[in-house]
Amino acid sequence: MAQYWANLDLHLDVDLDGARLGRSLEDALRAAIRDGRLPAGTRLPASRALAADLGIARNTVADAFGQLVAEGWLSARTGAGTWVTDVAAPPAAPPRPPAAPGPRRGPRYDLRPGVPDLSAFPRREWLAATRRALASFPDQLLTYPDPRGLAPLREALAGYVARARGVSADPDRIVVCGGFRHGLAVLAQMLTARAGRAVAVESYCLPEHNAVLTHTGLGLVPLPTDTHGAVAANAPLSAAGAALLTPAHQFPLGMTLAPARRRMFAEWAAGTGAVLIEDDYDGEFRYDRHPVGAMQSLAPGHVVYGGTASKALAPGLRLGWLAVPGRLLEEVVAAAQLTGGGPDAVNQLALAEFITSGGYDRQVRHARLAYRRRRDRLVATLSQAAPQARVTGIAAGLHAVVELAPGREEADAIASAQRHGVAVSGLAQFGTGAGQRPPALVVGYATPPPHAYTTAIARLAAALAG
Repeated sequence: MAQYWANLDLHLDVDLDGARLGRSLEDALRAAIRDGRLPAGTRLPASRALAADLGIARNTVADAFGQLVAEGWLSARTGAGTWVTDVAAPPAAPPRPPAAPGPRRGPRYDLRPGVPDLSAFPRREWLAATRRALASFPDQLLTYPDPRGLAPLREALAGYVARARGVSADPDRIVVCGGFRHGLAVLAQMLTARAGRAVAVESYCLPEHNAVLTHTGLGLVPLPTDTHGAVAANAPLSAAGAALLTPAHQFPLGMTLAPARRRMFAEWAAGTGAVLIEDDYDGEFRYDRHPVGAMQSLAPGHVVYGGTASKALAPGLRLGWLAVPGRLLEEVVAAAQLTGGGPDAVNQLALAEFITSGGYDRQVRHARLAYRRRRDRLVATLSQAAPQARVTGIAAGLHAVVELAPGREEADAIASAQRHGVAVSGLAQFGTGAGQRPPALVVGYATPPPHAYTTAIARLAAALAG
């Protein structure tokens, strides 16, 4: 019998304590049954005999047998011994396909829009704010949260957006979300629930936002866009029950929505009961004069204001907020509950502390100065190396539009940038097909860390000059 069990190659470390030795024996027996070394119908020796063969305690063997009986690997009948059951072997795994070649190494320098300088995230200050929040908040804030978000953060945000962006907001009407895209999904759910038909969107905008809207079944109606921003045209607006705008800094073209058009959109929403969604994604970052206030203040009862910490801090925090009109609050909160709620409690409390302590304002001021210098360097470099490329949309934000020299195609410029190790985006990828603009690149000048920025724009200039 001892030789038989030796042939099963049960690897046990007899120096383990009793509990771990028992688990080791269980694993060894499971493996022997699974791979056929202990076929169905095999009668196992008595626990006393097996313990003697393996040099371990009888109780260890008895406990292992009992566990495997409970799991169905073995069966035991009083007076008849312990047997291996007829456990169906798992199906053989399909053969693995040949390993695909690894992904190609991406460009070394990333000048695509949408991401700030992640190396500028204020780690030390954020950690200090998190520690202060953790030390002071009551335990009750860690329970299942209010779907609007934690009260300390809603109070801090209401004060901040009123002070920095001119938004009329009560803390009770702030809804914290996991970034603006999550907030937009909440609003799309709300619009769908109230039988919304379509949403008017700017003719150039983020495809990801359009995908969020259409995912819920909403249609898209493109709004023409010119040098004064989106056009409040009757035809598209008459077919829509809502509109999504970037009035402070149109994405990606970069202009500010003209005051007269702001009033026209506000009057349309007030007159029809439509919902205006204001995406204020980088409203704090204006360089040549004071930031333009939010459009929400013109029609607080009809504009849902959306803000985010993604540009001032980092997208990975997943922290955004909506200032919701009172008439829509109940519906938006119901939609927020369906979409899974907002960020975790600790990050919400940390942001609340970061805002109330003044850390957020300091971070915005520091980032605004750094990004303005980057913008100026980009404009100066391109004006010298590629004077036929015109840079526009530079009064605010973290990106610029570089209109290509006559006869130059976007695909050619993107490919040339890639050969120089630079990733850029073409303007056409943000178009809805309603109106065409000359070939251009959308250059995000915030993303590279400081030590790489000069080289990145020098390589971009070389690609456009060639």
